[in-house]
Amino acid sequence: MSARRERRRERRAPTFMRAGDRTDGGPAGSAVLVGAGFGMQRGASLFAASPAFFLQRSALRGGCELWQSAPMSPSSSRTADRFPPQVKYILGNEACERFSLYGMRAILVTYMTGVLHLSDSEAEWVHHLFVASVYFMPLVGGWLADRYFGRYAVILWMSLGYVAGHACIAFFEGEAGLYAGLALIAMGSGAIKPNVSTFVGDQFGPGRESLMEKAYFAFYWAINIGSINGQFFIPKIRTWYGWQIAFAVPGVAMALSLVIFLVGKRHYIRPPPSGPQPESFGKVFFHGLARVGARRPGKGLLDGARDKFSPPAIAAAEAVLGIIAVFFPCIAFWMCFDQYSSSWVLQAQKMDLDLFGVPIEAEQFGTLDALLILVMVPAAAAAFGALEKRGRGISRLARMTGGMFITVLSFASAALVQHALDAGVHVNIVWQSWQYFFLAAGETLVSVTALEFAYSQAPKSMKSTIMSVWFLTFSIGNLFTGLIAKANPFQGAAFFWFFSGITLVAAVLFAMIAKRYRSPIHAEGELPPNAAPAA
Repeated sequence: MSARRERRRERRAPTFMRAGDRTDGGPAGSAVLVGAGFGMQRGASLFAASPAFFLQRSALRGGCELWQSAPMSPSSSRTADRFPPQVKYILGNEACERFSLYGMRAILVTYMTGVLHLSDSEAEWVHHLFVASVYFMPLVGGWLADRYFGRYAVILWMSLGYVAGHACIAFFEGEAGLYAGLALIAMGSGAIKPNVSTFVGDQFGPGRESLMEKAYFAFYWAINIGSINGQFFIPKIRTWYGWQIAFAVPGVAMALSLVIFLVGKRHYIRPPPSGPQPESFGKVFFHGLARVGARRPGKGLLDGARDKFSPPAIAAAEAVLGIIAVFFPCIAFWMCFDQYSSSWVLQAQKMDLDLFGVPIEAEQFGTLDALLILVMVPAAAAAFGALEKRGRGISRLARMTGGMFITVLSFASAALVQHALDAGVHVNIVWQSWQYFFLAAGETLVSVTALEFAYSQAPKSMKSTIMSVWFLTFSIGNLFTGLIAKANPFQGAAFFWFFSGITLVAAVLFAMIAKRYRSPIHAEGELPPNAAPAA
């Protein structure tokens, strides 16, 4: 009984507080800071050498930078080497949530074309508008959690809407039910995305830092197990039992996710919201623009903000502008990436779906991207680490440049496959493997590396803002893809050649920006890891 009382006291009064829980007052706050890499694209950036581990481990090692520790009690020191019991509930919650989202997405486009009889272009527009919304909502979810309600409350209430969204799609057949359901799911998934991964870190106090890598490694596998199984099984369930059951199962998975989360309710450590910050990027940026005429000769764009904000805040905001310039061409990458669950599925429907003697569904082949990422991310981390040790390291911007050019090959491969299909050639689904291979390689070099680069270059006070901007590139890229699909100016292989060309132009632009980029010495006095030219 005494041990139980001690544990209860620990839950009521944890021995630490998050001092830097919100470092810049940006739209997504610290939930985006630590969580950016974890929810992104099935959590592909979560390996030990990846940005997500870099983000999380840097935060925990920061001492007074992000954590203020009270003296550890004897009971807390005894539990320092044990995994917090509540973490298993968060892992189960994440696996089920990813199953629900990626399972529903797998059959979304074919449902719109096959059941609702929307045109291919209209179905792609709806799909990419939905994905754009999913990646815009983390800004809102992180902002709500950091400023007003805390992460636990946002996860809980948004999950209820998430479940309701799946129910709308499953039980209200037609466009109205679909659009209402997608809106609720976008709000729920997007708002949860930055908060769940950060909530894992909230459960670890001082003395448990060594367990964090194991926790996030498990989190990475929960994400991938959930998404891969959703993409693989839901299309088969649709074939076996029909559309309603196929959409209901992800809803049941999301409901189970919520139940698992609630089971751990009494164990969670819940840091309070930290409120607004007086020198956020948005405040400095807009005030500086409004007073651009007051800028002194030879000074930065935001120098006019000096009447209201401190020099370090202005310098930090201007450093963010430089990183935004690097991110800008990456929008083209995200214009391409999520087409593996839209235009590539529609292409697969026209192909021979006999995979080495085993019949598959068109939507199932998309699991290849996730499987390739599971192999490529650790392989790339090992390769780049070995080169670094030999003094032949490849800079982050150089890796990203290579990834952009590799992505061009992905859509060139898709265009060649489409040429064959347009000519009436019988093409087996295995030929899509090349476009998936190049896409996964591009994702490994662009997406996984970008967060690491941004976090290493951003001033301490602006790291949350950078994560928010990175999410915006996802959202803008998908929005552009949807608009292009809706306008439908390209037919057949020309559609894929267009995206290949856009990405080629963006890759050249990225290489030019990378060549000119110079790492700033941050106003706070810190020298980033890439103090030499990052390219």
